[in-house]
Amino acid sequence: MEKQKNTIGRRKEAVARVYVSKGTGNITVNDKDYKTYFSLIYLQNQVELPFKTIDALDKFDVKVNAAGGGIKGQAEAVKLGIARALCEINPDFRPALKAASLLTRDPRAVERKKPGKRKARRSFQFSKR
Repeated sequence: MEKQKNTIGRRKEAVARVYVSKGTGNITVNDKDYKTYFSLIYLQNQVELPFKTIDALDKFDVKVNAAGGGIKGQAEAVKLGIARALCEINPDFRPALKAASLLTRDPRAVERKKPGKRKARRSFQFSKR
């Protein structure tokens, strides 16, 4: 195996550049520990999910540069980036990650505002008189 695998994960407006290498389980996001950066437990679980799926929570070190979007979008972008990197490291991980739907890029994004509307679908308030 090579020393490091680089992948990218995206979700909404968030982009996460992920660098995975053999190690002891350190996950760093924007030079902070991921438990500090993602303070909510369910976001920490999202980041750990690819490793839990293949039972390798303490076998790899991860360094992430996350930018754009919100904290939830960044966490899900990191999840996708880690899953993609693990597939590159060992193709045998792919069936388990695919079964957990961790290799699917979530296409949902904010719908654009339309002319003649207040928001994407919300109309201006109707006044009969």
